[in-house]
Amino acid sequence: MSNNDILKKLRVALHLRNSEIVEICQLVNFRITESELTALFRKDDHPNFKACGDQILRNFLNGLIIHKRGPMESKTPED
Repeated sequence: MSNNDILKKLRVALHLRNSEIVEICQLVNFRITESELTALFRKDDHPNFKACGDQILRNFLNGLIIHKRGPMESKTPED
């Protein structure tokens, strides 16, 4: 299963629109445009297909964690 397949399945399972995926990526300061996303969601034999790299998937997953759980709370050392 490719990174493109994983991203597609997550989009369908979580009912996300491209604009929401862009916002989720921005939560971790990763910029991606909607046109770049549509290239990721195309079939692999399409001329405008773009392979989803590890960095794109990693940043989306990290942003998704923040989107669902909220930002990580800073831990204070216990005395």
